[in-house]
Amino acid sequence: MGAARHLALVPDTGAERIVWPVPFAAGLAVLAGLRGRRVVVLASGDPFWHGAGAAIARDFAAGEWTALPAPGVFSLIAARMGWALELTLCLGLHAAPLTRLRPHLAPGLRAIVLLRDGAAVAALGDYLTAQGFGASALTVCEAMGGPRERVTPVQADAVQGAFAHPVAVALTVAGDGMVMPCASGLEDATFDTDGQITKRPMRALALSALAPRPSELLWDIGGGSGSIAIEWLLSHPTTQAISVEPRPNRATRIRANADQLGVDRLTVVTGSAPAALDGLPTPQAVFVGGGLSVALLVDLTARLAPGTRLVAHAVTLESEALLATWAARRGGELLRIALAEATPLGSKRGWTSAYPVVQWRVVL
Repeated sequence: MGAARHLALVPDTGAERIVWPVPFAAGLAVLAGLRGRRVVVLASGDPFWHGAGAAIARDFAAGEWTALPAPGVFSLIAARMGWALELTLCLGLHAAPLTRLRPHLAPGLRAIVLLRDGAAVAALGDYLTAQGFGASALTVCEAMGGPRERVTPVQADAVQGAFAHPVAVALTVAGDGMVMPCASGLEDATFDTDGQITKRPMRALALSALAPRPSELLWDIGGGSGSIAIEWLLSHPTTQAISVEPRPNRATRIRANADQLGVDRLTVVTGSAPAALDGLPTPQAVFVGGGLSVALLVDLTARLAPGTRLVAHAVTLESEALLATWAARRGGELLRIALAEATPLGSKRGWTSAYPVVQWRVVL
């Protein structure tokens, strides 16, 4: 079994040949139907690096398969470029949006990205140019390691010519586009918003209190613009997040913000908590940025597992009093945050204060 291009490279041995169908998942069912027979699956290079190996290993017992890896496309391209692979970003964009590059784009970054087909090379160039990185150097690598291998250098804003699948691109980022910082607290202008957003300083304090860790799941209740959930996801590639937002137009905006900023793995739930929480996977951290109420806190403290980190923000006197009451009952830390920004005051400047925010942080 294998792609037609792989099968074409194998001399005729008299063995039955099965072309792996599209979509890929359909081939797993075909493979399962061959249990008990001697089967060879042909896959590109290292099957456990953006390859078929992980999917096969997931669906078949350890004793049913043996992997014989060869140098994968990332290794082949790094060898052609002379790049240290451990210092090179490697992304599989053959089945993922180009926006996954967005958090990483910074001058000097080296990356190797797999693309779905030849047309995607021009799309990559257009995307980099639109982000302000049109000066990036691209090396288009076709059919690496095979008889059709071809390597073509181009600039992102001047991609020309036709390229054939399978194709990958080695790129060195250059340009003056916006670079996303590694620390929490993206500029508010990074997000499309109708004004309902946890502002940058408050967001940085909220993320610090939530303390994201690899592989953890966040519930962001009252998502607004999705900024808390998005920055949680940006903290580590294995994190997961669910944003719960009662207003459909805001839920749509959260989805668009997440896609634009390269964290399309965000799950957006349209509905009001606590009812909208039913059936969701168990989180390790919860942020309540909107919809704070006695009913919600009662539900969360009953629903969530011991050890869950809960962070809630309050602005009104009533919600402040609610957090003070619950902090006295359940412990944790209360923090009152008052920020003021310098703004024009006649011919001079003065301080304009924002509404103070009370933050309750507790481990249940």
